[in-house]
Amino acid sequence: MVEIRKFTLPPTALMPNSPKPLLQYRGVFKESEVTPSNMYKVFKGNGWLGRWIFRYGSTQESHYHSAVHECMVVLSGSARIRFGVADTGGKDDGHEDGGILLDARVGDVFVLPAGLAHKTHGASPPAEFMLLSPGNGHDVGEEEMEAAMAKIQLSGFTMLGAYPRNGRDWDFAKGGDSEGRYEEVWAVPNPERDPVFGDSDTGILAEWH
Repeated sequence: MVEIRKFTLPPTALMPNSPKPLLQYRGVFKESEVTPSNMYKVFKGNGWLGRWIFRYGSTQESHYHSAVHECMVVLSGSARIRFGVADTGGKDDGHEDGGILLDARVGDVFVLPAGLAHKTHGASPPAEFMLLSPGNGHDVGEEEMEAAMAKIQLSGFTMLGAYPRNGRDWDFAKGGDSEGRYEEVWAVPNPERDPVFGDSDTGILAEWH
């Protein structure tokens, strides 16, 4: 049975987060199923388009997407992802109070509502941050992207990111970017289908509607 975990993270002084919960589908895919091609096809079949595969470095900036929901599946390696708080700088990876830190392993899927802050930590095996898929993560046609999936060589901690077909393009918003406009971020329309479970009464259709 798939373990579906949900976490509702309140807004902070710097991050809108969302009234909709973060969803984590732990081990929803077996490791043998987790290839770039398979995951791309699953998401596409449910109306979500894969836009990028990144190999992560040791950490990244905390950020969110202000106008679109996001789905990420772990393809290789492991890491921890902190959700719900902005970076504040300083020593010891300073961040706002609160948030949650979740383990991310192969086969895990995370479904993030627009506005939810996230930041990857401790990617293993260690590697240099790199975009492995073609283009810049935005403007690549479906046929080109799908063809590339079969050729990508995975190393380190990698994830594939997908977004609703009819949604806006993703941006990289940081703490304070949506100050005074949180309700605009929260009003991003719900997707019609869950990226994994489609139109079944599971995931988004159960938790976001």
